[in-house]
Amino acid sequence: MSSRCVIFDLDGTLVDSPRGIITTFAAVFAQLDLPTADSGTIRGTIGLPLPAAFAKVLGASEDEPAVTTCVELYQSTFRKIVLPMATQLVFPGVFDGLQSLREDGFLLAVATSKFIRNAEALLTAAGLREEFAVVVGADQVSKPKPDPESGLVVLEKLGVAARNAVMVGDTTHDVLMAHGAGMSSVGVTYGVHSVDQLLSANPTWLVDSFAGVVAAVKECS
Repeated sequence: MSSRCVIFDLDGTLVDSPRGIITTFAAVFAQLDLPTADSGTIRGTIGLPLPAAFAKVLGASEDEPAVTTCVELYQSTFRKIVLPMATQLVFPGVFDGLQSLREDGFLLAVATSKFIRNAEALLTAAGLREEFAVVVGADQVSKPKPDPESGLVVLEKLGVAARNAVMVGDTTHDVLMAHGAGMSSVGVTYGVHSVDQLLSANPTWLVDSFAGVVAAVKECS
């Protein structure tokens, strides 16, 4: 039997880190005496790599010094604020669901818009790192999501064909990456993007819980 894999987004899919991300953004702006952005604006950037997210919130270009400063401060602040509470931020059903998929023979991976160092730190703090054979961060590819490159890197590392892979995520970036890479997709409605936003990207399935993710993945294999 050929190998099958499930690739997961991290923020808003496995871990309720959007809450922590918004808190961290606010803490960064406070430390730098920058005007605070409203949480809706910050939430709207989740799923983008950090430089792009800060550039959008600040109305600046990614190569401006203010953006670089924010990104650096964000990383240390995130570790202080979010990592200690990571186990409490794992969405209901994730631990059992991942174990169930592994027992059914699926290879599990993560493709995230986080930088790899932050992704590894969050997964480890949440007690999830050992579940995944491969983790690919935004700084390990030349074009992050929604470009298919992250997904294709995972497939190459695992030796899995796109037709035997499913991408699971809470934003259109994840679904569009799956389309581009030739794999099916599961959109989860409990994360950042609304049902309408997710439907606009045409996911293979749309589910409202992690148990729903597991059921959809098993159904398609």
